[in-house]
Amino acid sequence: MKNPNRKTVSDLEQLPNIGKAMAKQLRLLGINFPQQLIGRDAYQLHDKLCRLTGTKSDPCVIDVFLSVVHFMEGGEALPWWNFTEERKKILLK
Repeated sequence: MKNPNRKTVSDLEQLPNIGKAMAKQLRLLGINFPQQLIGRDAYQLHDKLCRLTGTKSDPCVIDVFLSVVHFMEGGEALPWWNFTEERKKILLK
């Protein structure tokens, strides 16, 4: 997995796990720059996305959000599926 420099990355598509479609979803949420992910809650982002689109997004979208927030907050660049177990535990509470 490519590991961009989180301090200088300027395009959402440069982030791990983010392609054009997911970048579009982030922009819909008002996130236009990677630095805007710092301090964000992936579950709240997902809920807002579902409200804005009027559809229930796949829960794996939460995993992607978790992965990019984790990365931008200083964590290792990991595949989104590394966060699936965490999401499942949180949503079961």
